[in-house]
Amino acid sequence: MHLLISHASAQEPHVEAALRELELPALSQLLGLLTATETLGDDDHAPLPPHELALARLRGVDDDALPVAAWRLRDAGVAPGDAAWALVTPIHLAVGADQVTALAPATLGLTEDESRAFLEALTPEVFPAAQGWATRWLAVDTWAVSHPSLDGQMAASLDRILNRAVETWMPTSRPLRTLLNELQMVLHDLPLNQARDTRGLRPVNAAWVSGCGRDRGHALPADLLVDTRLREPMLAGDLYAWSESWKALDAGLLSEALHHVRGGGALQLTLCGERAACRWERRPAGGWQRLKERFSAPQVQVAKALEAL
Repeated sequence: MHLLISHASAQEPHVEAALRELELPALSQLLGLLTATETLGDDDHAPLPPHELALARLRGVDDDALPVAAWRLRDAGVAPGDAAWALVTPIHLAVGADQVTALAPATLGLTEDESRAFLEALTPEVFPAAQGWATRWLAVDTWAVSHPSLDGQMAASLDRILNRAVETWMPTSRPLRTLLNELQMVLHDLPLNQARDTRGLRPVNAAWVSGCGRDRGHALPADLLVDTRLREPMLAGDLYAWSESWKALDAGLLSEALHHVRGGGALQLTLCGERAACRWERRPAGGWQRLKERFSAPQVQVAKALEAL
């Protein structure tokens, strides 16, 4: 079994303070039984977060530009073919005195009908089929588009921009910058946004493009379990909810993993923060070692381990 947990930590003082107060006994004991084997990433300003790099490595891909859109299509049972795809996420850009902040799609309160209507309205203006574009609606907060110009384009992950100054993460590629500008201009004049304004809702005044490229690599391992429950509270800056989610993980999934390892089972655990992802593995242990561990189980300082991510 391989367990991957994203958004386990972040390089911010208030997160580090929360970690020092967080008690995760199952994780502490589990890390004491495992051996750190690999670390990916070392830069919290890289365009792709560590959990995306770790998932790409599990697919057999070790590049800077990852075709996340094509992988998402394939994982959803849709054949991406040989086309270059990208994810398009509707967002709201809040203009402040000193920066423009990207607010999460959840703050828009989009319904499925609205989301589909926005994509349909954008298609003839920004993604015309006559110019080689294709679109596919995936979810309320996610659309997929394909075009040859998207192949190999480097774009920051959505997780890098939410609730942050978007200027820092703007792509250097001219085609992508042009596409983002076109999306903003067309969205500004849409009657759909005018209707939202009359209802007191935030307009969809921008969309973020990410995960560009053609499908390559392999499917994720069958024994992989990805847990993303820490993502939403971390990106929203809700450290109380984030800490409570960590406690629920510790009492549930991580306690089960600890029981599995103590029973002699194999385990890989990958914890992903904002800067790095670290993988731990259970090395083969004989009966005497397992008996010794049962009565004198080693433990690891969780805060120290997570702060390194």
